[in-house]
Amino acid sequence: MSSPHNTIAVSIIEDDIPLRSIYAEWIEQAEGFTLVSVYEDGQEAFDGIPNDQPDVVLSDINLPSLNGVECVRGLKRKMPKVQFVMITVYEDSNRIFKALEAGATGYLLKQTPRNQLLSSLREVSEGGSPMSSGIARKVVQCFRKSPPLSEENELSQLSKREEEVLNLLAQGYLCKEISEKLGISSHTVDTYRRRIYEKLHVHSRAQATALYNELKPASVKAPRA
Repeated sequence: MSSPHNTIAVSIIEDDIPLRSIYAEWIEQAEGFTLVSVYEDGQEAFDGIPNDQPDVVLSDINLPSLNGVECVRGLKRKMPKVQFVMITVYEDSNRIFKALEAGATGYLLKQTPRNQLLSSLREVSEGGSPMSSGIARKVVQCFRKSPPLSEENELSQLSKREEEVLNLLAQGYLCKEISEKLGISSHTVDTYRRRIYEKLHVHSRAQATALYNELKPASVKAPRA
């Protein structure tokens, strides 16, 4: 099922019946969204979602048959352009990074209010990486616990243009906005983004941003206008 023009098509994977109903109602009633499918089972979602053609998938981590992380990992391989947002009660660092490595772009707690959840779905569809504040803090803390990287290491491997792109990503600019700001095509921005991930050994915008913010002096990162 395809979504109407200029709306965000969403699929939900959630085995908790009350929560599933709440999320479905929020999305169905929200302007600019279309609910294309709802699943309560990881394996059923894995088999069915490729036919639903969503823009964004909102998925729980603990699912019957196939857990949410593995479901997202498999779906991301099949549908690389689809964005995945995990929603969970857990703030465990190991779970967070497993989800991000599997291809999730956002990570929200289940107590996330309606307006924030809808805003996060819009953000991820526009190239952002929404995270609950506690989750984002965990990501940064994990980098602080890791052995410090010097600027002669990963960051020094970035070209001047790659560092410009990373700086803008860290400030919250969307890929389309970076394209316009730097005068390059969106395809070229995407190529730079992939190279940055490879050189920094990260798997998502959220990880790249957190690492950059830890390594780069504050004076270099001008706030977005």
